[in-house]
Amino acid sequence: QVQLVESGGGLVQPGGSLRLSCAASGVDYYAIGWFRQAPGKEREGVSCISNSGGSTYYADSVKGRFTISRDNRKNTVDLQMDSLKPEDTAVYYCATGPRGTVVPQWGCYGMDFWGKGTLVTVSS
Repeated sequence: QVQLVESGGGLVQPGGSLRLSCAASGVDYYAIGWFRQAPGKEREGVSCISNSGGSTYYADSVKGRFTISRDNRKNTVDLQMDSLKPEDTAVYYCATGPRGTVVPQWGCYGMDFWGKGTLVTVSS
C-alpha cells in the first residue's frame, strides 16, 4: 500500500541543477526527507521537512545549494538541487513514516518507509 516514487534523477554537469520529486501514496502527511548513498559511503540524510513544512534540516554539505519543499495537497516532496558537485553523485532516496522527526540542527530520524531511489550523477 505504501509507495514512495522518486523521479528527476539523471546526469548533470558540475554547477548544474536538478529537481527531484517524490510522490507518496498510502501514507499520511508525515515528516519526509531525502537521503543519499554513494558507493563506498554510508547513507546520509540530505534534507527533510516536517509534516507542516515548518521545520527543515539540511546537511552541511548541501546548505545553500539544495532546497526542500512539500505540497501536502498532492503528498509530494521536492528537492531543488543547484550548484551540483561531483561529490553529490549518489542514489537519492525519499523516506517518510509515522515516527519521522526533523531535528533542524541534527538530522532526520524515524523515517522507515523508503522509495527505490533515483540516481544522480554529476560529471563532466
